[in-house]
Amino acid sequence: MSDIIFITGGQRSGKSSFAQKLALKKNSHPFYLATARYWDENFNERIKRHKDDRGPEWNNLEEELNISELNIPDKSVVVIDCITLWLTNFFMDHNQDVEKCLELAKREFDLFAEKDITIFVVSNEIGMSLHAQTETGRKFTDLQGWMNQYLADKADEVYFMISGIPQKIK
Repeated sequence: MSDIIFITGGQRSGKSSFAQKLALKKNSHPFYLATARYWDENFNERIKRHKDDRGPEWNNLEEELNISELNIPDKSVVVIDCITLWLTNFFMDHNQDVEKCLELAKREFDLFAEKDITIFVVSNEIGMSLHAQTETGRKFTDLQGWMNQYLADKADEVYFMISGIPQKIK
Protein backbone atom coordinates (compact mmCIF):
# COMPACT_ATOMS: atom_id res chain seq x y z
CA MET A 1 0.00 0.00 0.00
CA SER A 2 1.24 3.46 -0.89
CA ASP A 3 2.30 6.32 1.33
CA ILE A 4 0.19 9.28 0.23
CA ILE A 5 1.12 12.95 0.69
CA PHE A 6 -1.65 15.30 -0.46
CA ILE A 7 -0.70 18.88 -1.38
CA THR A 8 -3.44 21.37 -2.13
CA GLY A 9 -3.83 25.12 -2.49
CA GLY A 10 -4.67 27.83 -4.96
CA GLN A 11 -3.35 28.30 -8.47
CA ARG A 12 0.33 29.34 -8.47
CA SER A 13 0.59 28.75 -4.72
CA GLY A 14 3.75 26.64 -5.06
CA LYS A 15 2.16 23.19 -4.85
CA SER A 16 4.09 21.58 -7.69
CA SER A 17 7.52 22.87 -6.71
CA PHE A 18 6.93 21.84 -3.09
CA ALA A 19 5.88 18.33 -4.17
CA GLN A 20 8.93 18.06 -6.43
CA LYS A 21 11.31 19.12 -3.64
CA LEU A 22 9.83 16.57 -1.24
CA ALA A 23 9.94 13.83 -3.89
CA LEU A 24 13.59 14.50 -4.68
CA LYS A 25 14.44 14.24 -0.97
CA LYS A 26 12.96 10.72 -0.94
CA ASN A 27 14.37 9.49 -4.26
CA SER A 28 17.06 10.79 -6.62
CA HIS A 29 15.07 9.70 -9.72
CA PRO A 30 11.36 10.09 -8.96
CA PHE A 31 8.51 9.78 -11.43
CA TYR A 32 6.54 12.81 -12.54
CA LEU A 33 3.05 11.79 -13.65
CA ALA A 34 1.51 14.53 -15.75
CA THR A 35 -2.25 14.26 -16.21
CA ALA A 36 -2.81 17.23 -18.51
CA ARG A 37 -4.49 16.87 -21.84
CA TYR A 38 -3.28 19.00 -24.74
CA TRP A 39 -6.19 21.44 -25.14
CA ASP A 40 -4.72 24.30 -27.18
CA GLU A 41 -1.44 26.02 -28.05
CA ASN A 42 -1.48 28.18 -24.91
CA PHE A 43 -1.88 25.11 -22.74
CA ASN A 44 0.85 23.33 -24.70
CA GLU A 45 3.19 26.20 -23.75
CA ARG A 46 2.29 25.73 -20.07
CA ILE A 47 3.07 22.01 -20.37
CA LYS A 48 6.40 22.77 -22.05
CA ARG A 49 7.29 25.25 -19.28
CA HIS A 50 6.54 22.61 -16.62
CA LYS A 51 8.71 20.04 -18.44
CA ASP A 52 11.56 22.53 -18.81
CA ASP A 53 11.43 23.28 -15.08
CA ARG A 54 12.21 19.66 -14.26
CA GLY A 55 15.70 18.29 -14.64
CA PRO A 56 17.04 15.05 -16.10
CA GLU A 57 16.62 13.26 -12.76
CA TRP A 58 12.89 12.94 -13.40
CA ASN A 59 11.22 9.95 -15.04
CA ASN A 60 8.38 11.64 -16.92
CA LEU A 61 5.05 9.89 -17.51
CA GLU A 62 1.90 11.22 -19.11
CA GLU A 63 -1.51 9.69 -18.53
CA GLU A 64 -4.86 11.45 -18.90
CA LEU A 65 -7.09 8.92 -17.12
CA ASN A 66 -5.85 5.38 -16.45
CA ILE A 67 -3.06 5.99 -13.97
CA SER A 68 -3.44 2.54 -12.42
CA GLU A 69 -2.31 0.92 -15.67
CA LEU A 70 1.14 2.51 -15.53
CA ASN A 71 4.03 0.16 -14.79
CA ILE A 72 5.81 1.80 -11.87
CA PRO A 73 8.36 -0.26 -9.91
CA ASP A 74 7.86 -0.93 -6.20
CA LYS A 75 9.45 1.58 -3.80
CA SER A 76 9.25 4.34 -6.42
CA VAL A 77 8.33 7.94 -5.65
CA VAL A 78 5.66 9.53 -7.85
CA VAL A 79 4.35 13.10 -8.11
CA ILE A 80 0.87 13.25 -9.64
CA ASP A 81 0.41 16.72 -11.08
CA CYS A 82 -2.40 17.40 -10.99
CA ILE A 83 -5.71 16.00 -9.80
CA THR A 84 -7.63 19.02 -11.13
CA LEU A 85 -6.53 18.41 -14.72
CA TRP A 86 -7.05 14.67 -14.29
CA LEU A 87 -10.63 15.28 -13.10
CA THR A 88 -11.18 17.66 -16.01
CA ASN A 89 -10.47 14.77 -18.38
CA PHE A 90 -13.08 12.58 -16.66
CA PHE A 91 -15.53 15.49 -16.59
CA MET A 92 -15.21 16.15 -20.31
CA ASP A 93 -15.23 12.47 -21.31
CA HIS A 94 -18.32 11.63 -19.23
CA ASN A 95 -20.60 14.51 -20.19
CA GLN A 96 -20.08 16.38 -16.90
CA ASP A 97 -21.72 13.59 -14.88
CA VAL A 98 -20.29 14.41 -11.45
CA GLU A 99 -21.34 11.17 -9.75
CA LYS A 100 -19.91 9.00 -12.54
CA CYS A 101 -16.66 10.99 -12.66
CA LEU A 102 -16.23 10.82 -8.88
CA GLU A 103 -16.85 7.07 -8.88
CA LEU A 104 -14.37 6.46 -11.73
CA ALA A 105 -11.69 8.75 -10.28
CA LYS A 106 -11.92 7.20 -6.81
CA ARG A 107 -11.70 3.69 -8.25
CA GLU A 108 -8.75 4.59 -10.48
CA PHE A 109 -6.87 6.32 -7.67
CA ASP A 110 -7.49 3.40 -5.29
CA LEU A 111 -6.09 0.95 -7.84
CA PHE A 112 -3.05 3.18 -8.32
CA ALA A 113 -2.54 3.46 -4.55
CA GLU A 114 -2.39 -0.34 -4.21
CA LYS A 115 1.18 -0.14 -5.50
CA ASP A 116 4.08 -0.13 -3.02
CA ILE A 117 5.11 3.45 -3.81
CA THR A 118 5.15 6.93 -2.29
CA ILE A 119 2.67 9.27 -3.97
CA PHE A 120 2.76 13.06 -3.80
CA VAL A 121 -0.69 14.18 -4.97
CA VAL A 122 -1.02 17.79 -6.19
CA SER A 123 -4.49 19.31 -6.35
CA ASN A 124 -6.23 22.70 -6.42
CA GLU A 125 -8.62 24.23 -3.94
CA ILE A 126 -10.98 25.86 -6.43
CA GLY A 127 -13.95 26.28 -4.12
CA MET A 128 -12.40 29.00 -1.97
CA SER A 129 -13.13 31.97 -4.20
CA LEU A 130 -16.23 33.30 -5.88
CA HIS A 131 -19.13 30.94 -6.45
CA ALA A 132 -19.04 29.68 -10.04
CA GLN A 133 -21.44 31.55 -12.29
CA THR A 134 -22.30 28.62 -14.55
CA GLU A 135 -23.85 25.26 -13.83
CA THR A 136 -20.82 23.58 -15.40
CA GLY A 137 -18.49 25.53 -13.13
CA ARG A 138 -20.52 24.66 -10.02
CA LYS A 139 -20.60 20.98 -10.98
CA PHE A 140 -16.84 20.86 -11.48
CA THR A 141 -16.19 22.71 -8.22
CA ASP A 142 -18.31 20.09 -6.43
CA LEU A 143 -16.44 17.25 -8.14
CA GLN A 144 -13.07 18.76 -7.23
CA GLY A 145 -14.09 19.43 -3.64
CA TRP A 146 -15.42 15.90 -3.07
CA MET A 147 -12.34 14.32 -4.64
CA ASN A 148 -10.04 16.51 -2.54
CA GLN A 149 -11.89 15.40 0.60
CA TYR A 150 -11.51 11.78 -0.46
CA LEU A 151 -7.79 12.14 -1.12
CA ALA A 152 -7.13 14.09 2.08
CA ASP A 153 -8.88 11.37 4.07
CA LYS A 154 -6.71 8.66 2.48
CA ALA A 155 -3.49 10.68 2.82
CA ASP A 156 -0.89 10.10 5.49
CA GLU A 157 0.07 13.78 5.33
CA VAL A 158 -1.76 16.84 3.99
CA TYR A 159 -0.25 20.24 3.17
CA PHE A 160 -2.04 23.45 2.25
CA MET A 161 0.08 25.89 0.23
CA ILE A 162 -0.28 29.64 0.77
CA SER A 163 1.93 31.98 -1.29
CA GLY A 164 4.66 29.35 -1.55
CA ILE A 165 4.54 28.49 2.16
CA PRO A 166 3.46 24.95 3.10
CA GLN A 167 1.15 24.55 6.07
CA LYS A 168 0.97 20.97 7.35
CA ILE A 169 -2.64 20.28 8.32
CA LYS A 170 -2.53 16.50 8.75
